[in-house]
Order: sequence, then C-alpha cells, then structure tokens
Amino acid sequence: MQERRHVQRTRALKAGKILLNDRRSVIDCVVRNFSEAGACLQVASIVGVPPIFDLQIEGEAKPHACEAVWHAQNRIGIVFHSRPEEIRDGEPETAAALAPRREDGAGVAEPLRGELLSLRAALNEVSFGIVLLDAELRAQFINRAFRKMWRLPDDKADRKPAFVSLMYHGRDIRAYNIAEKDLPAYIAERVALVKVGDPAPMDIRQANGEVLRFQCTALPNGGRMLSYTYVTDIVRHADELEVLRNALDNVEQGITLLDTDLTVQFMNRAARKMWKVSDEIAERRPNYGELVNTTRITRASGVPAEKLDRYIAERITAARNGDPTPADLQLADGRTMRLQCAVLPNGGRMMTYSDVTDLVRSAAELQIIATTDSMTDLHNRRHFLELAEAEWQRFHRYQRPLSLLLFDLDRFKFINDTFGHDTGDRAIMHVAAIASHEKRPSDALARIGGDEFALLLPETDVQQAGVVADRLREKVAQSAFGDGADRMRITVSIGVAGATLSMSGVPVLLKAADEALYRAKFLGRNQVSVALPAPAHPADLAAE
Repeated sequence: MQERRHVQRTRALKAGKILLNDRRSVIDCVVRNFSEAGACLQVASIVGVPPIFDLQIEGEAKPHACEAVWHAQNRIGIVFHSRPEEIRDGEPETAAALAPRREDGAGVAEPLRGELLSLRAALNEVSFGIVLLDAELRAQFINRAFRKMWRLPDDKADRKPAFVSLMYHGRDIRAYNIAEKDLPAYIAERVALVKVGDPAPMDIRQANGEVLRFQCTALPNGGRMLSYTYVTDIVRHADELEVLRNALDNVEQGITLLDTDLTVQFMNRAARKMWKVSDEIAERRPNYGELVNTTRITRASGVPAEKLDRYIAERITAARNGDPTPADLQLADGRTMRLQCAVLPNGGRMMTYSDVTDLVRSAAELQIIATTDSMTDLHNRRHFLELAEAEWQRFHRYQRPLSLLLFDLDRFKFINDTFGHDTGDRAIMHVAAIASHEKRPSDALARIGGDEFALLLPETDVQQAGVVADRLREKVAQSAFGDGADRMRITVSIGVAGATLSMSGVPVLLKAADEALYRAKFLGRNQVSVALPAPAHPADLAAE
C-alpha cells in the first residue's frame, strides 16, 4: 500500500512555483515525475530560469532548494538539495555527469543514486531523443524517444554501443536521406564533430521525410549529451516561441521586437551587432528610445554629431507611429541598413534591418552610368537637360539671370580624318578637362554630342556669359595636347545665349545658343558669338 502511494505521488502532476531573485520573482510551473531526489518541471518558457532556485510545491509548507541539471524545450530536470546554503554560497554538487558504471546505478555514491534514477526516468519521458556518451564516446544512456525514432532495439541500446555504431545502425535501417556512396564520409564527419564537442545545431533529413535537429553538448566529465528533436511540425510544438527566437538569432537580417510600450522584447544577434549592444543590455530589455540613444556612446551610427539629436527623435517617432516607410540608415562602418517598421497584431512593433550596402552602391553606380558621359566624365545630354529644366523653373519663378554656352571643336572632322579617331577622342577629353577646370561648382557642364559641349551658367547674365566664353576660348587656344612631335593645338567656337521671359523653355534657349555657335563658325571659327535678344511676344507688346 505504501509503495502504491509512492508511485501515485511520483506520477502525479502538481502545481508549483519557481522562486528566484531572493524569492521576489515567481515563475509558474507544473511538477512532473516528482521523487525524493528531484523532478521534471514543465514551464511556459525556460528563458529566465536560473540554474539554482527554490521550488514551492502546492500543498507543501517549505520550498525545496533546487539545481537544474538539464533542460530542453519547455522542461527542466532538477535535483533537490538538503543544504541550500552550500548551494548558494559554494560550488554546488551536480548530477550532470549521469554516467554510472552500471545500469542499475551500482558504484555511484548513495546520495546521488536516487537523483540519477529520477533523472533517467525524467529523460525517458521527454519527447526528444537523448544519448549520453562517456569520454570514449560510448553510450551510457539512450532514452526511449531515441530508440523509437531510430528503431533501435533495447538489447542493442542496453549494450552501451559506441556512437559510431549508432551511426551505422542508422545506415543499416536506411534512415538517412543520403546517397550510399556518401555515407562513410557523412558518418566520419558526424563522429568527428561529436568528438570535438561541436555545439552547432545540425538538421538531419531522414528517408521517411522527417527532419531531426541534432545538437551536441560537452559535459563536465568529458562526455557528450546528444539531443535529437523533431522539427518537421515544429510550429505545432509548445516551444514555438523559443525555436523562433533561435531561428531569428541566426538570420543575417537584424530583427528587434518591441511591445506596445516600445520596450525591447527580443534582439537577434545581427541587431545586437549592428547597434553594438552587449547581450547583457539586450537581456535587460531596454526601451527603444534608450536603445537608439546608445549610439551616442557606441558611435554605431554614421550620422554626424550635430544631426544626431534629430536622427534619434525621428527614429523614435517613426517607431511610435508604426511608420512602414523604409528608411536607409548609414552606419559608422560604411554599411547602409534599410530599416522597416511593421505593426504586429498584438500592437507591438517589429523593426527589421537589411544590409543594402551593395544595392545602394549599385544604384549609385547605375545613377552615374545613366547621367555621365563615359569618355569625359561630364554630364550626358539627358541629365544636362534635366538640370537645365530645373534651372529654367528657378529662372521663371525668381527671374534670376541664366545663360547658356554651346561650343564645339573647330575642324574636328579634319582631326579625325587626318590623325585618327584616337587623337579625336583625346582632343575631346582635352577640351572637357579645360572646361571643367574653368567652370564654377554651380555650373552644369555636359558633353551633348560628338564634339559638342554645353555649359549652363546660373546667376549669370548674357554679358557675363560672354566674358566666361571668351576666357574659355583663349584657354583652349593657348593649350596643347599630345607628346613630342604629336603635340597639337586646337580651337573652339562658342555660342552664347541668355534666357528671357519671352522664351517658352529650354529648347528655345538651346536653339538660340546653337544659332550663335553657327554664326561663330561662319565668322571664321575660334570665335565667340552672342545671340541677339529674342523679340517680345505680341501679347507682351500689347501689355506695354
């Protein structure tokens, strides 16, 4: 009868509370597999549960001093200690080795024997596979879930096979979704990774379509704990949130999750690295405003100091408003991160940061290609017309002076025909270099045809433009290009036109300058010709 009550007590589920932070914080739990030595605790999430804590079981007067010896998914294996002061103040004893010399626990110190049996029973209850290896990589314990998922007979499992033998058992039952010729190398690699205790998770695709996530943990006694978890239907598991956090922590895109008060709930590794935030700060769950302000200390942002206040205020406002408009952020290391805010169903925010440095760089390069003449590095015709249209609108709005120079090389066809197109190209680049040196930063210089150039002069009336044109003509005429006997001089003819309110737009201004250029050619080349003012429209005359 007493034995029956003990079994019922062991198997009963009890409500419990995990007490931490000097019993000021409480985490609800369900107590499973309870025994005098320990128990298995089921919690909503293992995040935040320390390795040493007190456990208050419903119906019992005093809490138990506990030490966590294993955890996985939403369960924690614990052992009870009778001297909690030694656990808190000294080095706690642990049952983490879990490697008795005999299956029945003989040879193990008597105080630990009950703990080991309890933990073995608990590990047999979990739904994921567990294999405990000794330092020689021989199995000391194989739980029920592993035996089932790999169809491992009990007699073979109880013989404490080597890990390599378990691997070849998987081959024998054709469990691997790997070509036969690749199996020896695959098994050798897996054994080598376990031998060095590589903790990196590995997904194993079985021939039946199931996917197992394998992970190796090095134990203090030199052994290994291997875990095998089904992830095929992982979204239906109770630990969905923790798995999602682990997944998000391994993506290259930075992700920060905020609650409705803009308090940080989660930052993945990429986001922490981008913000230069330590794990300790992230775990404190700062407010988003505090997080953005850390850039003052870390200097992670490439925003100049004088613009930092405005930048921080804009980022906080955008997050508070849930503004989904993408924003490109410049980091101090030169990278460009594209930030986007999404409002979550619970009212929180998800901030994503994608590295678009190459995209932005490519876009800038494409912009240069689309707007630049490849031979001279000046504006091309299309971009020049866009700039001229903008200046024309400013001229009409504010009635500020605006002038245009059109110029080309004299006898360019003769140069090409006599000396070759390479010399002609060098002549074009020579004139382009002189014009670039002579222009102001506000001027727009472009190559708009083979040997034809345009120079737009804002805030310059036609008389001033004539002076600029004559100075440019003289500079070209006085310079030479080429080497030695190949050195030669060239000249340019220039047409000048000033914008007037009677003109209908940029095309009319271009036509006036072109006619003036034609007149300069007619007058003997190496000349500057200024276009005559256009006659007023009849409507303007009537108004007068």
